Amino acid sequence: MRLTTKGRFAVTAMIDLGMRHQRGPVTLAGISERQRISLSYLEQLFGRLRRQGIVDSVRGPGGGYTLAQAMIDISVADIIRAVDEPIDATQCGGLGNCHDDRECMTHDLWMSLNSRIYDYLDSVNLDELVRKQLEKQAEEALTGHASGHKHETRRVVGSAELKTGMAQKAAVTS
Repeated sequence: MRLTTKGRFAVTAMIDLGMRHQRGPVTLAGISERQRISLSYLEQLFGRLRRQGIVDSVRGPGGGYTLAQAMIDISVADIIRAVDEPIDATQCGGLGNCHDDRECMTHDLWMSLNSRIYDYLDSVNLDELVRKQLEKQAEEALTGHASGHKHETRRVVGSAELKTGMAQKAAVTS
């Protein structure tokens, strides 16, 4: 079981929109360029998000998309459901016909997992994700590099140093 590209891209695009929505409508072309997501794919996703009342579209010059709800009211589960992304660990799609038209022995286990996944995704809202991303960007601006990608100082070690180091390690372990 895994979340497909549709759900990942929808959440990523919504974070991008959430980070910029206070400056006015955000264009899909801008999101496409920043996130490296196909413009035509974004158009499909945002059509679904608009129909579900998560985003609004603004036509004309200076147009684009805005949030239709407060970020705190938009959960990751809302976004994923809006783009028709199923998250299902069962073989049967939840129908209970996985083993000769009956539930398999692990059906309840996988249904429980589905419920927990959705509960978790429902507990995470767009506001949290946007704040975390803005914090990461601020840290990167201060430190000059992406968090989680610490620059290490490396030095070249000669063969004589290697032999000495290995001999010292062998002496310590024996």
